[in-house]
Amino acid sequence: MCKGLAALPQTCLERAKEIKTKLGTLLQKPENAIDILIPYPEKPEKKPDKKPEKKPEKLQKPTPVEALQWRESLEKVLMNSYGLASFRSFLRSEFSEENIEFWVACEDFKKTKSPVKMAAKAKKIYEEFIQTEAPREVNIDHFTKDVTLKNLVGLSPATFDLAQKRIFALMEKDSFGRFLRKAMMTVLHLRCTDLI
Repeated sequence: MCKGLAALPQTCLERAKEIKTKLGTLLQKPENAIDILIPYPEKPEKKPDKKPEKKPEKLQKPTPVEALQWRESLEKVLMNSYGLASFRSFLRSEFSEENIEFWVACEDFKKTKSPVKMAAKAKKIYEEFIQTEAPREVNIDHFTKDVTLKNLVGLSPATFDLAQKRIFALMEKDSFGRFLRKAMMTVLHLRCTDLI
């Protein structure tokens, strides 16, 4: 292994190997390209001594009309379970998956009714995504962090709204255009290979 790669964390090396394998598969079998771009959810691991987890929602491939509507806005992509999975996969390939995970966690938080569950989820979201040196820290400014910290005192469904809006804007401005270009290039590639 070269000296430069030895300095990288093991998780980065493993992820690079996964990407290399997926790209090799894509080059060998273009008909499988859509499954690489838009993965199906993996089976959840069974955890002993806990309630059985719900089965993951089956992803319905969008109709061509629905897929074309994704070009209109990031909101349209995120409202569709298949679009969300596609965008999540794309962000994972760009090593910025924490943004969509934070956004999804905030959406889940907003739907929570129980104050006890709300407090537990708020703590988890803050510790995982917002606090300085968090394991999956999202890129938000200090003002937004301060406002969010103050909002944690009086929990409400709107506690993370400002931070969530900032991350949504970041994804929309930074990643969404590249996501659309990649999706369009994949479709064009698949159509070209069908003609051959």
